[in-house]
Amino acid sequence: MYRMTPQRMAILDILEGNRDHPSAEDVHREVKKSYPTMSLATVYNTLELLCERGELLELAIDPARKRYDPEMADHSHIMCEECGGIADVGRSVAVRLGEDERMGYEITGTCVQFYGRCPECRDKEVRGVAEFKCEKCGATKEGRCKPKKCPACGESGCMQKQE
Repeated sequence: MYRMTPQRMAILDILEGNRDHPSAEDVHREVKKSYPTMSLATVYNTLELLCERGELLELAIDPARKRYDPEMADHSHIMCEECGGIADVGRSVAVRLGEDERMGYEITGTCVQFYGRCPECRDKEVRGVAEFKCEKCGATKEGRCKPKKCPACGESGCMQKQE
């Protein structure tokens, strides 16, 4: 029997209406604000159970990690290859296969995913903006020129341009 605990309710609250397509780690980071002792395993188990029950979609669009979508209506996704952001296309994109292409399969569903660069990432390139990261503390700063000092730790000569 599935028992609804306050921790599981907190996970559901984070997912409800969430259009960011969070990973388990993203959900864990948010839920720890209210439940600091919650384990990542509990988040994974809850997300898996919600997927099994048909209350949550598990997305395979991000090759680095699973992402989740509470929107159960049929729709496609688009992912920015630069920043990793995922957005809903808003409708399902149908692909029809001919008899030869199906190789005898009975088609029961499709999943069409799109990849590209979001407007924000394209705009950064047009403006010539780069991201610099501090080798000492990991802080980042965007700008056209390499910062002389880290804005967070104040260390000189430690800012490196990110590719």
